[in-house]
Amino acid sequence: MDFKIKKGFDVGLAGKPATSITDLIPSDTVAVYPLEFTGMKQRLLVAEGDIVKHGAALMEDKAHEAFKLRAPAGGQVTTITRGARRFVERIIVKVDVEAKAERFNAYAPDAMQGVDRQAIIDQLITTSYLSLIRQRPFSHMADPAAQPKSIFVNAMSTAPFQADAEVVTASDPVAFQAGLDLMTRLTEGDVHLCIGPNAGDTLKGAQRVSIHSFSGPHPSGNTSVHISRVDPMVPTDVIWTVKAVDLVGMGRLFLDGTLPTSRVVALGGPSVKPGDCGHYRIRTGGDLKPLFDTSLKDGDMRFIGGDVLAGCEIARDSHLGFHQSATTVIPALKERYFMGWTMPGLKKMSFSRLFASTWLPGEHDGSLGTNLHGEERALVLTGHYDKVMPLNIMVDFLIRACLAGDTDEAIALGILETDPEDFALCDVICPSKIEVQEIISGGLRLIEEEGI
Repeated sequence: MDFKIKKGFDVGLAGKPATSITDLIPSDTVAVYPLEFTGMKQRLLVAEGDIVKHGAALMEDKAHEAFKLRAPAGGQVTTITRGARRFVERIIVKVDVEAKAERFNAYAPDAMQGVDRQAIIDQLITTSYLSLIRQRPFSHMADPAAQPKSIFVNAMSTAPFQADAEVVTASDPVAFQAGLDLMTRLTEGDVHLCIGPNAGDTLKGAQRVSIHSFSGPHPSGNTSVHISRVDPMVPTDVIWTVKAVDLVGMGRLFLDGTLPTSRVVALGGPSVKPGDCGHYRIRTGGDLKPLFDTSLKDGDMRFIGGDVLAGCEIARDSHLGFHQSATTVIPALKERYFMGWTMPGLKKMSFSRLFASTWLPGEHDGSLGTNLHGEERALVLTGHYDKVMPLNIMVDFLIRACLAGDTDEAIALGILETDPEDFALCDVICPSKIEVQEIISGGLRLIEEEGI
């Protein structure tokens, strides 16, 4: 089934990743970031100096001891970094290529359709791969005890920039199909694969799933939009979501019986050299600094794990995060432009079409940076947000309900159908310069604490 989304806005950002994959020399160290796993009650299982296998347990959740964080590679634990309240922020392992690997259950490709559901859940939990499956409402890690009415696989992204699902899945189509078959075992309902209008043979040829095509401006690639068109939910429904690029890793885990040693990620943005914008095969949890040192332009810059709209800031010397499939690098602009809004703006982005660039023909990808072009102001009812929101939600009133802590009103306005990333464009075009995603995230957190 084909869906055409009309509401939205494409942010023109320079530095789109090329579709080629470059294999990088595996890094000498790998790292795990426990704070990626929100809500985890940490119990450290190793100490500095310990020798660990590839896939050995480094940490477990005190509340759910079956959930463990495992070493992306074997070697010696060299650094354990702690932050506020002694929470572990990072565990670094110096890689030993001769280290043995922890073994898990392995299955043949044609046996995936018959794997017991509980066996799949158990293996996903003990390897922390269950955290890649998100549960609606609230978009937290899937509850293994829940029975989702359907599962949505997102194989497209309209935000700048995520890893191209076609590129990643085509690099290992057998593992991708194995991941899809695993998803069909986790629900009695349908598995919906949502693809873009230009999807290739790997995605269009997927078996045993319902395939839906979406086109239009961002956020037509967001899972909330897919759910609203294909299988709308009510507050009592449970739906699981997962990215197609993550299914490749899951499939490889069950095919090989060991943790995947590499991952394909995208690197893009205005601060990346044009010839280096592309996809890279990196050691799982590997050091990103060598890549940054050779691929970036000069000047101050902001490093973002994920896309520029809904990603999070990372350090230049960071390692690849468990949930990270892309890195975007943009200029860290600090300049102030006197009467900047009066200039023609031949290279400026504008949703309201204030600048000349929006009236010129063709696409105009710009070197957008961190400059807000203004400061926080009073929240005024403008109706601007609704112009970029394809969901049936009155955004202005939802924001006010969240700020007031009125959970009943927020639920009535449809907050449970959304994820904070659905409001990223509201952040971009907001004349008041407020953080809409943070407000929505706070509202969802309050509802979850109080109960629906």
